[in-house]
Amino acid sequence: MPPAEKPDPKLLKPTPKAGKPWLIIGLVALVAAGAAGGGAWFLASRNAASAKAAEAKPTPDASKVPAPAQYFALEPPFVVNLIGSAGGARYLQVEVQLMTRDPESLKAIELHAPALRAKLLMLFAQQNAEELITRAGKEKLQAQALAEVRKLMNAETGKPGAEQLLFTSFVMQ
Repeated sequence: MPPAEKPDPKLLKPTPKAGKPWLIIGLVALVAAGAAGGGAWFLASRNAASAKAAEAKPTPDASKVPAPAQYFALEPPFVVNLIGSAGGARYLQVEVQLMTRDPESLKAIELHAPALRAKLLMLFAQQNAEELITRAGKEKLQAQALAEVRKLMNAETGKPGAEQLLFTSFVMQ
């Protein structure tokens, strides 16, 4: 029998390269998983940050608390004769207050109060008693009065001045 050949020692020894592909594949997988996790975290934090920014920056109307309302009473109350009354003379007594949020407008309203009173007095004296009995009639008069105030204030100051006109007393007889 021929003597058994011994295998070549180079073939029996594992080469160092034989274990490295698994190591390289493992490292690549680890880096890929880390990159994917980091990317997901980045996008999630970016979306959360933009959502917080959107919540922190509300619409311009709600971003600021409005300035406190300031009222100016046009004293004394207006007293006028009403037109169109079949049952005799009818009178209207109305107390008016103007509301603004601008301190400069309040000063301008005070300065121009005599002109405002004159315009409103003429408007109130043109009213029909039958129309003012209803709520709609009173609201229409209120809107007309505010328009008169704004028109005069725009002419005098370049600003509307009053934000609202309020009837604080409204008596007809």
